[in-house]
Amino acid sequence: MTTTLRPTEPLQHEADGTRSRRYQVCVNSRPVGTLHLGTHPAFGDAVAKILDLRIDESDRRRGRATVAALAAEEVARGWGCRRMEASVAADSPTALRLATALGYVLRNRRMKKALGVTPPALPAGSRGRPMTEAEFVVWEEAGRLAFAEDWIARGVPAAEAHAKAKRDHEVLLPQGVASEGMTFSVLEHEGTRVGTLWTGTLDGLGFVYDVETEEEHRGKGHGRSLMLLAEAQSIEGGRSEISLNVFAGNTPAERLYESLGYETLTHHLYKDLL
Repeated sequence: MTTTLRPTEPLQHEADGTRSRRYQVCVNSRPVGTLHLGTHPAFGDAVAKILDLRIDESDRRRGRATVAALAAEEVARGWGCRRMEASVAADSPTALRLATALGYVLRNRRMKKALGVTPPALPAGSRGRPMTEAEFVVWEEAGRLAFAEDWIARGVPAAEAHAKAKRDHEVLLPQGVASEGMTFSVLEHEGTRVGTLWTGTLDGLGFVYDVETEEEHRGKGHGRSLMLLAEAQSIEGGRSEISLNVFAGNTPAERLYESLGYETLTHHLYKDLL
């Protein structure tokens, strides 16, 4: 039996500059599922993403999805792409196993937590205060560089990583520290600055864009205090849930979030195309 992809529409050119196309997954010309392939909105035409892949229930567990995903890679190569990206929901362990078997590597995961109605209190001696304009300028430059370096360390070419960091900050922070919907805070403990926090909203949930304990103050519980501050800000903003992204391999952060009750929503994976 031969599994192939059959286009069901012309190549689409989207408003955000990406391209995409939908396909039927066929076995000997018989439709058994669908696949939606596109280029990546954040990384551009050099990166493709499997936006959706579904195999009909009656044809599952026969390797159809595996062959369809490999065929999608061939299409992406034809588009001139150098890398594939995929996002897998945490409640789809079969899809995660498939991606891993095909050589995809976990880069980061999105996590979320349901919030109560009472903002949590910070430990004695700790308090959050607004970041000043002068502090923001220094923080933003360092944060943009660190963000790019995180992506570089996880397989993204340097030029792409720096372009993404620059673009993300320009889009999210058009008015700097006064950008609408964003909150920038400094955590102090007994009068000493020990960390910074950037929170806002994403997809209707409270979102932690960046949390950082200053190096000389790590290992003293201030990361937990920063996360409690983020939860308090989300509750005060009327949000019932909070979410964040954590890079794979950042074990201290992963353990902290799990200990606070965060659960994985989505796994984000990538694969270089040879």
